[in-house]
Parts: sequence; structure tokens; C-alpha cells
Amino acid sequence: MAQIGKAPCEETLILHGLHGSRAGEGEGSDCPEAARPWVLAAAIVGSSMAFIDGTVVNVALPAIQSDLRATAFQAQWVVESYALLLAALLLVGGALGDHYGRRRIFAIGVGIFALSSVACALAGNVQQLIAARAVQGVGGALLVPGSLALISAAYPEKERGKAIGTWSGFSGITAAVGPVLGGFLVDHFSWTWAFLINVPMALLVLWIVWRHVPESRGASASGGLDLWGALLATAGLGGIVYAFIEAPTQGWGSAAVLAALAIGVLGSVAFFVAERKARTPMLPLELLRIGNFSGANLLTLLLYAALGGGLYFFPLNLIQVQGYSATVAGAALLPFIFIMFALSGWAGQLVDRFGPRMPLVIGPAIAAVGFALFALPGVGASYWSGFLPAVVVLGFGMTVTVAPLTTTVMNAVGADLAGVASGVNNAVSRAAAVLAIAVFGALMAWAFDTALAGHLREMGATAQLTAFLEGERSKLAGAAIPPGADAATAAAVKRAVAESFVAGFRWVMLSSAALAVLSALSAWLMIRSTPPAAGGTDGKK
Repeated sequence: MAQIGKAPCEETLILHGLHGSRAGEGEGSDCPEAARPWVLAAAIVGSSMAFIDGTVVNVALPAIQSDLRATAFQAQWVVESYALLLAALLLVGGALGDHYGRRRIFAIGVGIFALSSVACALAGNVQQLIAARAVQGVGGALLVPGSLALISAAYPEKERGKAIGTWSGFSGITAAVGPVLGGFLVDHFSWTWAFLINVPMALLVLWIVWRHVPESRGASASGGLDLWGALLATAGLGGIVYAFIEAPTQGWGSAAVLAALAIGVLGSVAFFVAERKARTPMLPLELLRIGNFSGANLLTLLLYAALGGGLYFFPLNLIQVQGYSATVAGAALLPFIFIMFALSGWAGQLVDRFGPRMPLVIGPAIAAVGFALFALPGVGASYWSGFLPAVVVLGFGMTVTVAPLTTTVMNAVGADLAGVASGVNNAVSRAAAVLAIAVFGALMAWAFDTALAGHLREMGATAQLTAFLEGERSKLAGAAIPPGADAATAAAVKRAVAESFVAGFRWVMLSSAALAVLSALSAWLMIRSTPPAAGGTDGKK
């Protein structure tokens, strides 16, 4: 199956760190008021490094593949080596911040991210690039959970929603710039500059952190680090994510895939057993009994599976079916990002005004309508009348959801558990996207194959033509035209392939809409409606 990396807006919407307060905790903040804007700036620029890196690499991947003579499988791992290490170590990164200091671990993550970005730019072959990208994932796992944990430690609860909204808006606009900037750098200079742009941003973040950001720790700082929990969490998440990444290529019967899946499942089970006995657990299991925490994470799992799995195929539709250029496809989601930027401040205050339940039901429900609208356009659809309405509706639905969702989880747990909550929610959102791409990939392949077989029967295709396209099915809409085919046959095959992809795309988008509806239902059933300001943690006085 064709691989293009994650959709541009997926990186924009991953919840980078969560933190909150119990009743009576976190109402104030030890951070001086004058330092709070600096903390917010460090979190925004630091998060933007990961956002921009994700979107720029997508645009640069064809140039990387050509320049380094990489196979399609190797090009896929340029993207997935980063995603694998990031997902596997997020929980560890959050716990390290709570234990050794969020400011310190955040700064170390920024430094590793910057140095590995230089290593990416200097890579002489694709193997070196894959290794450097994996190190970037390690840096991201230390950096990502700390960004909002720093904000949460610095801002009192009554101001936190607005700060999160500001972070969300500015981080979103940097992600929107990513594909455009990446395309310009690749077209006019080299793909190496797509990585080097991280260096000046990292230097700015480190300067702000050194001069203006205060240190904060969690309750676990006084106890020992949960080493067994760290090892088992990494094995569990890493094994499952690796299995789902490799399964489409090697098959579910592959020894490597089965071994990784076994390690992942056994590691996950052992992790929960170990956490029940640990003196200072990495994941205090009582968090899972907090309704708003569990409900918000279930919503994250469902909605971000819809987002990551559905929008993965959107650029393929635009480029391979509708005939748009890579630059235009990269800009197709800009309205989505601009809506989030323009309305993020307003969305950040929805929980304060209405409580968490209403926006977390309404937002995903609107997003479900947006996903469903993506299923309407056919081959040759205009972007303005076919796809723009879906982009706008989905963008508004996610805007209503993102900041309230982040604030809800922040306010569901104690201030001492910022890094833990951050790591849990980041791991959920990352794993949801990776797993959804694998599952939706299988759904797309089934729908594509079924539709293509029907079109070939209608065409009265010869056995030779059918056999040729059988070998091209894994490329989906990128399937080649049979060599030597006459103009009429070539046009008919091209149309059949395009319509088959659209048939699969519709299945994927309707499945995404169903997941969004389920996420809204989970919020209705599990999220308490009492505003935090009035009721404290989980809606209780």
C-alpha cells in the first residue's frame, strides 16, 4: 500500500501533554506571573518543532527517496521510525519530567531533537537517516509531554483554559506553515533544510527555558523512579505499534509481526500488574477510576483514530485521483488550521462557561458531519465545492473539541501528576492514529479490490489486463497503466482505478464519521457536566 506519512493536520491536533488539579490543588501557581508568558512561548515553540517536523518530512519524502535511492519500504520507515519511538516512550517521558523536573527533561528533549535533526540533514544513506529519525523520536518523547505540563504548572486553573487555547492556536498556525515551507525548501534548496530549520527554533527554546522558565516536579520526585514500569510500558507500546506498522508489509503471519505483537500484549499486561505493586507507579491506576480522565481518554482514542486514519488518505485522493500538485494538496487543510487559530481562544473558554460535557459532545458530533461530507465528492470533484465544505466543518468540530478536551483531562487529575497524564494521553492519541491507519488501510484495500474487480468485469477486461492490475493493487490509486495499452483502454483503466479508490475512500470516511459519533457518545455517558470552577475535580464539590 502506498505510504505518504501522516496527514498534515494530524500533528497539529495531537494533545501534547495534559495536566490539571484536584479540588483544592492547583488553584494558584508558584510560577511568578511575569514568567508565565515566557513559559507559554517555550511550550509553543517547542511543540511547533515536532509539528513542523512531521509535516515537512511528508513533503520532503519523495526527494529523500530519490536522493538516497531508498525503496518504498525504507521511505516508510523514515516516517515510522520516529512515530514508533515517540509512541513507545511518551509515558516514560512524562514520568521522567515528574521525577527529575519538567523544565530539565523538556530542555533535554529539545536538545536531543535539535542534535538528531542535524544528524538527519547529514545522513549519507537512508539507514543513517532512519536511525537519526529514531533518535528524534526519543527527543520528541521527552519534549512533547512537557510542553503543556509546563503551562499547567505555571498557570492557575482559572487561567489555564485560555492559555491552552493560545497554545493550540499558535501551534496550529506553525503546522499550517510546515507543508508550504517544506515544499519551498525542497524545491529551491534541498531536503536537508527541512531538518535544519529545527536548529534555530531549538536554540530559541533553550534560551527561554534557561532564562525564564521555573522548575516544577510531581509527587513522585521524592520516591524512586518506576524502572520496571518504564521498561514494560516501552515494550508494550513499542511492540504493538511495531506489529501494526509492519503487518501490511510482512503480513500478520510473519514471525517478526507475531513476536512483536506478543511482546506488546505481554508487556502491557505485565505493566498493569507491576503498577499495582509499585511504590511510586509510573501510572497510578486510580487515575483510571476518575470519570473525566477515563472518558476524555476514550474520546481521544476514538476521535484521533478517526482523524489519523481518515485524513491519512486525503492527500492521496487529491494527488493521485483528483490530479492536484503536492503543494496544493499540502495547502488543502489550511482552512482547517486557520479556523483553529482564529477560534482557539474562544474554544479555550468553553469549559469555563459551559462545563466540559457540552463541548465534548457537540464538537465530535460536528466533526462526524465533516467526515461524512468527505465521502460525497467523486472523481474530478472541485476542491471548492467538493472538499472545502468538509474541511471547514471538520475544522470547526475539532476546534470546539481540542482545547476543552485538553482542559478536561488537565483538570481531572492532581497537579502532581501532570507528566503522567500528559504521557498517557499522548500515548493514546499517537497509538490511536497508528493503529487506525493500519486498520483503515485494510478496509481501503478490501473496498478498492472489490470495486476494481467490478469495474474490470464491466469493461470486459482481458485475462492479461486483469493479471497486470492484480500486481498493481497494492499501489491503490498509484497503480500503473498496462504498457502498450491503447488510448481507450488506458483511459478506462485510469478511470476504474480512480473510482475504485474513491469507493474505498468513502468507506474510510464513513468509518471515521462513525468513530466520531462514538466519541461524542462516550463524552455524553462518561464526562460530568459541572464546570470545574464550580465543582472541582470530576465535577464534584
